[in-house]
Amino acid sequence: MPASGVSTVTEQALAAPVLADILAARNVIRRYLPETPVIMPPALAAALGFDVVLKLENLQPIGAFKVRGGINLINQLTPAQRASGVVTASTGNQAQSIAYAARLFGTRAIIYMPTINNPDKVAATRRLGGEVIEFGDDFDSCREEAERRAERDGMRFIHPANEPALIAGVGTYALELIERAPDLDVVIVPVGGGSGVCGTAIVFKTMRPETRILAVQTAAMPAVYRSFHERQLVALGPEAGHTFAEGLATRVAFQMPFELMQRLVDDVLIVSEEELRQAMVMLLDMAHVVAEGAGAAPLAAARQLAPQLQGKRVGLIVSGGNVTLDTLKHALGDTGSW
Repeated sequence: MPASGVSTVTEQALAAPVLADILAARNVIRRYLPETPVIMPPALAAALGFDVVLKLENLQPIGAFKVRGGINLINQLTPAQRASGVVTASTGNQAQSIAYAARLFGTRAIIYMPTINNPDKVAATRRLGGEVIEFGDDFDSCREEAERRAERDGMRFIHPANEPALIAGVGTYALELIERAPDLDVVIVPVGGGSGVCGTAIVFKTMRPETRILAVQTAAMPAVYRSFHERQLVALGPEAGHTFAEGLATRVAFQMPFELMQRLVDDVLIVSEEELRQAMVMLLDMAHVVAEGAGAAPLAAARQLAPQLQGKRVGLIVSGGNVTLDTLKHALGDTGSW
C-alpha cells in the first residue's frame, strides 16, 4: 500500500471535483438532509475580539458533516456496485456516513474500524446497519485491511479522502455557509483525511477568493500539517502518537486532498491536545454547542490566531458532535481561564 493512501481499486484515475460538482451534489443532498444552522454567538465574539460564525455540522443526523459525502457517493454508484456492496474504513464519522447512506440506497456496507475506538460511534454505525469489523490499532491499519477485503470480494472500496464524490458532497456545507455569511475573511476547517477542507476551499476560492482558508490538525498526529509545509506526502510511523480527537487521527496524507490543498488552502495549523480540550469547553460554555475534539479544532486554532484576527469575520466549521461522556468529562476536568 503506498504511503499516500492511493487506492489500487478505484480512485487513481479520478479527477478532483470543481464547484460544478458541489452544486450538483447539493441537488442530491437536499433531498435527504436539511440545511444545518449558522450561528454567531455573542459571547464567543466578545471573548475572542472578532466576529465568529459557526457552521453546525454537529447537528447532522449522524452528528458530522461526512454524511453529505456518503449520500453523494452512493447515489452515484451503478446498480451493480450497489448490489455488490461497499467497504470502507473509519474512526467513526465516515463509518456512520457510509452506513447511513447505504441504508438509504439499500446497499450492504462493511466498515473496518480500529480496535481502539469511540464505542459510541461503533454502536451508532451498527444501529445504522453497517457491518463493523474491528481491526488494528489505528485508522491506517484498518484502512489497508478494508482495501484488501474489497479487492478480494469484488466490492466497491470507498477511500476516506481520494474520492471526488465525497469531497463534492461535503463541500455542500460550504455553499450553505457562503450563502448565509458571504463576507467571511477567514474560514477554519479541521483536517483528518481532508475532504472537508478541500470542499470548503473549492467553494470559497471560486466564489470569494479573498477569503483565507485554514486547516487545523492536532500536533499529536501532524501528517497533513507536515505534508502541506514540506510540499510532499508524509507518512508517520506507528509510534507517531495518539489523539483523543479521533476525527483528526490519520498517520498519512492522501493524494487528492494534498494536491487540492497545495492549490487552494492558505495554511495548515496545529493545535495541542490541551487546546482542543479547552476549545470543547469554550464552545459548550459560550455557544452551548457540544463538539468532539475534531469539531472544536477550528476554535482552538482561532484562539491561537486571535491577535491576527482582531476585527475580522471568521467562520469555524463545527464538524462533529460525537463525543463520549468520558471524553466530555475529561474536557470539563480543568477548564482553566479563557
